[in-house]
This record gives sequence, C-alpha cells and structure tokens, in this order.
Amino acid sequence: MARRIAVAATGEFGADVLVRLTGKHDVAQLLTRPDKPRGRGRKMAAPPAKEAAERLGIPVAQPARLDEAVELGADTVVVCAYGLLIPNELLERALWLNVHPSLLPRWRGAVAARRPFPIEAEDDAGAVYARAAEIAAELLQDVLAQDEPRFEPQPEEGVTYAEKIRPEDRVLDPNAPAHELVNRVRALSPHIGARLDDLIVWQARVGEGGSFEPVEVQPAGGRRMAYDAYLRGRR
Repeated sequence: MARRIAVAATGEFGADVLVRLTGKHDVAQLLTRPDKPRGRGRKMAAPPAKEAAERLGIPVAQPARLDEAVELGADTVVVCAYGLLIPNELLERALWLNVHPSLLPRWRGAVAARRPFPIEAEDDAGAVYARAAEIAAELLQDVLAQDEPRFEPQPEEGVTYAEKIRPEDRVLDPNAPAHELVNRVRALSPHIGARLDDLIVWQARVGEGGSFEPVEVQPAGGRRMAYDAYLRGRR
C-alpha cells in the first residue's frame, strides 16, 4: 500500500533509500542539509539526497536547523543519513522512522524492523550501503503498510559507539598486518579513501606471502588508476 511520506536525508546512503522509496510511495518532501562547498575548488554543491530529489521532482527544504517553524510535508518521516538533531517539538508532530545500516544498539531507539545480511570478503563500504539501502526499502514497505507500527527496544548487550572518521583513521600504516590494511581500504571506499603516503588507495588485496598490495590508487591531483599503471608512470 502506497503511503504519503517525507524523507529526511543528506548523504549517498540516504539518497539511495530516497530513490527506492519513491518508486513505492508518495514522497511529498525531502528535508536535507544546506548546500556547502565541496572539492578542491570549494564550489557550493548540493548534497546527494537533494540531487536525487531534484531529478525525481520532489520538493526540497534545506533548513540549517530544525525547530517548530519547520513545516513537514507528511505525518510520516523516514530519516536516513540526515545529520541534524530532531527536536521534540517535531518528533511529536509526525511518526519518525530512522533507517540505519548497522545493528548498533546504542542510541538508535526502538526498532520496528531489522534484518542482518552477510558481508562478503570483496565488499567495500559502497557495496554494503547499497545492500543495506535495498533491505531498508523492503523493510519500510512492511512497516509503512501498518497503521500503527510495533516497536521493540534494542538489547543492552553489545553496546558500541560509532566514532566519526578522523583524518588519522585514513592513514595506512605499512607495519600493520596486510589483512587489516585491506579492511581499512574496504571501509573507506568508494567515497573517502585510505591514504598511503601521497596516494589515495581505493582497492587493495593481500598478495602472495601475505603482503599488502594496492590495486587501484589515485595520486595527488590525479585520477583513479590501476596501481600497476601508476608504477609504470613513475618509471
């Protein structure tokens, strides 16, 4: 059953969920963060969710902060990678459903639906987010079909805290085990990138003898390329 909803989203993951919901529901509004400078030229750019909404013809609101003056386009709001604190005044005016790609129990609130899925050895963050967005749309289809969704509190066991990614988290330590370096590259691809000296490493593998081998890299100011091509260029 199609339902009239609003979506609060900013990043790539939120944009993906927005697109998937649009095919099944009447998305009346996107709430997203304001445009901000991006890239080396620091030109003002729209967040990914706004770009998706404009392609789909969905009205967009970009308040710098949320307060009682913000008008909601529907009485159900799906929140996904939005990035602004939602005040109690707005929480009381609509049903807010938060989509999160992990099963982290701390500070995630009660859940209406969840489904674990395997992460394959070759998956990077982009692949995991894409699969999570697909599952999120499927779960939301069932939740939104209910007049009053049933929520369950999350367990106290396994509480963890997801820190923000810092610049030092991107640095690859050549002395670390190869599999740890490969996993760090996977976690930061395809939108952030791990750093090895003056290179951004987008793909890597554990080579023969257990060595760390970059597969796809990007030199400073250059384009992405195979690591072999980068080495040939240096020679």
